[in-house]
Amino acid sequence: MTELLVSSFLGTPVWFWLAFILIVAALTAFDLGLLHKEDRVMGIAESLKLSAFYISIALVFGVWVWAEKGADLGMKYFTGFFIEKALSIDNIFVISLIFTFFAIPAKYQYRALLWGIIGVIVLRGAMIAAGAALVSEAYWVLYIFAAFLIATGIKMVFAGDSQPDLSNNFAIRWISSHMRVTKELHAERFFVSVPDERTGKMVRAATPLFLALVVINLADLVFAVDSVPAIFAITTDTFIVYTSNIMAILGLRALYFALSAMIDRFHYLKYALAAVLVFIGSKIFVSDFLLDGAKFPPVASLAVTFGLIGAGIGWSLWKTRNAPERP
Repeated sequence: MTELLVSSFLGTPVWFWLAFILIVAALTAFDLGLLHKEDRVMGIAESLKLSAFYISIALVFGVWVWAEKGADLGMKYFTGFFIEKALSIDNIFVISLIFTFFAIPAKYQYRALLWGIIGVIVLRGAMIAAGAALVSEAYWVLYIFAAFLIATGIKMVFAGDSQPDLSNNFAIRWISSHMRVTKELHAERFFVSVPDERTGKMVRAATPLFLALVVINLADLVFAVDSVPAIFAITTDTFIVYTSNIMAILGLRALYFALSAMIDRFHYLKYALAAVLVFIGSKIFVSDFLLDGAKFPPVASLAVTFGLIGAGIGWSLWKTRNAPERP
């Protein structure tokens, strides 16, 4: 048993992976089983406190990674965590649109977000495993990731502020045409039994809450196309890539209720995120072609990332300080 625990899996001892899985499972059980046994509306103050709790856990975990795997990987964990945390703000905006489109009351949103996060943990794991396999077989894939990040950052700068039209969303139309979907919510339930319109027999049908859950997970896959390459551009260590990604996502549902109420105040953050993506993507080309393969200092990478994100948040809050409160 001891030999199995100390054996390596994707370059990291098995017991590291088990410890991380136990932490994620414990946080999820604590959140759903103790904090939110009943569906209710979460206030902004509670949202910020719970988010601070999740961030503290992620930072403590990063200190443990630093102590066990060294300063280099520890610094890369923190860089990946902060980048994913910042990118998740855009994710929150889209989630808010999805809940509004399906008219999901606030007291049912948290449970849907929790199950959405569980789905994200699995989907991100699959994407990261695929990315790690590609990079290990062909290093040049990183150049594709880097070029994609630079192109995405430039596109973000010139993209407009138009909202996506969910009424024409392919996934919603496909599910609605292949499954029975009720027109009204049934509290926190994803599926219910309803009478068939033709036969009168009771049949299984999905609720709008389930549709919202599916669309949220599909939206995260789209966001993962940006965030996963961004972290691979920082490090190819699968453990660091996955744990920094998931630790940032775990607190997303707690942060959602605070940020969704003031999302309009982060208008200028997208320019900071665009600069971060361009910087991370350019770093690979600079290291390999201008620095003759020398690694870009992790401390400098973290400082630039943190500085850009902090400047984007600070400038956004300053410019919108006199804006009317969102109803």
